[in-house]
Amino acid sequence: MSSSLLILAQAQAAPGGGLQVLVPIALMAGVVYLLLWRPQQKQIREHRALIASLKKGDDVITQGGILGKIYAVSEREVQLEVAAGVRIRMLKTSIQGKRGAEEPAAPTAKSEEAKEAKEEKK
Repeated sequence: MSSSLLILAQAQAAPGGGLQVLVPIALMAGVVYLLLWRPQQKQIREHRALIASLKKGDDVITQGGILGKIYAVSEREVQLEVAAGVRIRMLKTSIQGKRGAEEPAAPTAKSEEAKEAKEEKK
């Protein structure tokens, strides 16, 4: 008789136990979405836009690190001129990005000295 009362007391002691388990799981799913899924989807959209905007004469860099100028563009492929008269065919999806405007300028010695002088004054 006492064991059945003990079981009933335990069953009543934890109301809503399933909800307490679901809340942390939902929070973890939200964190995964915000930190992993959303940035990855944004990166995929940007890469698709880059692929769509490729045109003859663009300076590009491939995922393998090859630098070249686009000589011709077809539906799935591009021809890169990597040296005078040397052309290679590549899939458009292998293009990592355009060279030029996106590359950060190398810091000059004057700008580094100015930063150091500002830090010393503080």
